[in-house]
Amino acid sequence: MNVTTIILNTNRREDTLACLASLAENDYADHDIIVLDNASSDGSVEAIRAQFTAVRVIELTDNKGYAGNNNVGIEAALAAGADWVFVLNEDTILAPDCISQMMATAQADPQIGIVGPMVYHHNEPDVIQSAGGQMSRYLEATHIAENEPDQGQFPAPRAVDWISGCAILVRRAVIKQVGMLDERFFYYWEETEWCLRAQRAGWRIMHVPQAKLWHKGVQRDYRPSPNVTYYATRNRLLALQKHHASAGIWLRTWLQLARTLTSWTVKPKWRDMRGHRDAMWQGIRDFWARRWGMRQA
Repeated sequence: MNVTTIILNTNRREDTLACLASLAENDYADHDIIVLDNASSDGSVEAIRAQFTAVRVIELTDNKGYAGNNNVGIEAALAAGADWVFVLNEDTILAPDCISQMMATAQADPQIGIVGPMVYHHNEPDVIQSAGGQMSRYLEATHIAENEPDQGQFPAPRAVDWISGCAILVRRAVIKQVGMLDERFFYYWEETEWCLRAQRAGWRIMHVPQAKLWHKGVQRDYRPSPNVTYYATRNRLLALQKHHASAGIWLRTWLQLARTLTSWTVKPKWRDMRGHRDAMWQGIRDFWARRWGMRQA
């Protein structure tokens, strides 16, 4: 079965080249690669074409964010006959058997629709960044085993609620049934909502710990920017609306937002969070105004 990997690059030439180099060592035979270049000015396109002649490069003209840009690649992969589409961040390094390990699990059950690897911190190679994701009863998304040393606590593939968007392998039939990434999200929550859609359509989502990958982004000392706070706020509200959250979930969510906004406004120790406070307010306003896509200044 063909796996087509799609990688979105925006002025990350060295990271993308390193990712492609690791993919060149992969042991899964029926594999193609598409790089989506988001108007890079650092020579990415020329370097990729020179060093990896088998890689297809699509130069994007409009920035539609993680969701919209990757949809261009997903559509191209499906048009070329891909059975599985592997959406992969450019700042990742894969073990040679990462794809084959995921595909061994994927092919074991026709109801498995989405698969993900064990994601480690690149700067702490034995520390887990994500062993799949889980959703609380209030639709709060968290990474399983985040920042835990890998001590063999995950010996076998298992079902999870969602897969980290840095490396998510999706069956063609899932995309045909539930659609591609929702471009309204632009960035953040889009892969989680994609998994929710698939799961509610009856597909299984599996995490495969034998498939190993190292991600340079979101390290242990990661501190999100106000931009992330904006998208996290607006897009979680959009996901709750889209999936018809109960009144109890809405009440809890609004109370959490109110408590956070109050703390960031009145407590002196949170004075440095004022930028995040303003971003959260904007996220709430834009949700009510149905302003999606890229954050506007």
